[in-house]
Amino acid sequence: MSAVLNFPPELLLAAQGVRVAFFDVDGVLTDGGVFLSEQGETLKRFNILDGLGLKLLQRAGITPAVITGRDSAPLRARLAALGVTHVHYGTETKRPAAEATLTALGLDWAQAAAIGDDWPDLPVLTRCAFAAAPPHAHAEVRARVRYVTQAAGGQGAAREFCDVLLVASGRYAGLLEAYA
Repeated sequence: MSAVLNFPPELLLAAQGVRVAFFDVDGVLTDGGVFLSEQGETLKRFNILDGLGLKLLQRAGITPAVITGRDSAPLRARLAALGVTHVHYGTETKRPAAEATLTALGLDWAQAAAIGDDWPDLPVLTRCAFAAAPPHAHAEVRARVRYVTQAAGGQGAAREFCDVLLVASGRYAGLLEAYA
């Protein structure tokens, strides 16, 4: 089975060497909407394609890390189910959280990628070797990233970001072949 994805060479060059990928949650792993139950419990909708993308990154040796300004039981359950262990919840100032993850992994910004959609994500996005945003991201974010996904947040944007990183790593075709 041959891969059908095709990304521009300059995009893949920028994403080569990535060993950690930072993800925002609201607007990236979700559509940005927040549902509240009558009891005030936060409910979120996650896309299965995105979840497999995070698992594939792990298989390719790229560590997914989540930095989010919110915290909820559904989010914790979803990330635990995906095996994501580098998570910072309720973090409004994202750069120190990313730097702590980089230090823990023995990596630097040149080995990092990120996807985010709003101003709090900028301190991480602007330091990474490769940065992306979903198409509905704030204009200031879209203007500062290398890649804007075709898929919307919560509807495959994270998977598309993962696919770019997997192709750039040279692992995409082998991972795909395992499903043939």
